[in-house]
Amino acid sequence: MNWDWNVIIDYYPRLLDGVWVTLELVFLSGLLGLLLAVPVALMRASHNRWLRMLPFGYIFFFRGTPLLVQIFLIYYGASQFEVVRESALWPILREPYWCAIIAFTLNTAAYTAELIRGAIQAIPKGELEAADAFGMSRMLKIRRIVLPRAFGTVLPAYGNELILMLKSSSLASTITLLDITGAARTIIARTYTPLEIFFAAGVLYLVITAVMIGCFRLLEKRLNRHQHYKMPAELVAVDPRLKD
Repeated sequence: MNWDWNVIIDYYPRLLDGVWVTLELVFLSGLLGLLLAVPVALMRASHNRWLRMLPFGYIFFFRGTPLLVQIFLIYYGASQFEVVRESALWPILREPYWCAIIAFTLNTAAYTAELIRGAIQAIPKGELEAADAFGMSRMLKIRRIVLPRAFGTVLPAYGNELILMLKSSSLASTITLLDITGAARTIIARTYTPLEIFFAAGVLYLVITAVMIGCFRLLEKRLNRHQHYKMPAELVAVDPRLKD
């Protein structure tokens, strides 16, 4: 078998068009999922048993079923109900792009909510007690203490979740979306060169992943800069014990 570089060069612009669709799917669903995950995580971390039941059921379903099944349920399942077809939501639910966004958002929100819930419960009680001693209200404590500390803790794991969502976005091609994988499958159907085209698509996924990892490391260093604090040399010179 001969490796054909020309087919990669000729069809690479088509693959690059799929990059924008993939990035839109990942970052839009990631943003919406994060906004949804925060209140779900706060409910999961609540001491009220009844308040925890609803988010627990939601998280259990979306973590316990395959993402592909969720996409099919939203894209193919919603159209089977007449009440949905006659509702104001039908212009959205009949479009594969928005069905993919909804499925990815609900899926990543379930995983992200569990990450944030664990980070919230890992906050030292002393910090929360200090906030109470300052007379902070519950909402003020959540805004100034709980969420900033939780986001700093959860950021590395959340970066991994977005990378997993990037790779899972290839499932959008099953409902006719021309993301990177969808564009690659279309090109392969015309050229019969699966090895070359999937290799080119894989390189694009690797580049996007590398950029995302770099961005999250910079953000993590920014949010968790207190963990990398170094004592100024002037103070160490005054008292070497401060170095420890």
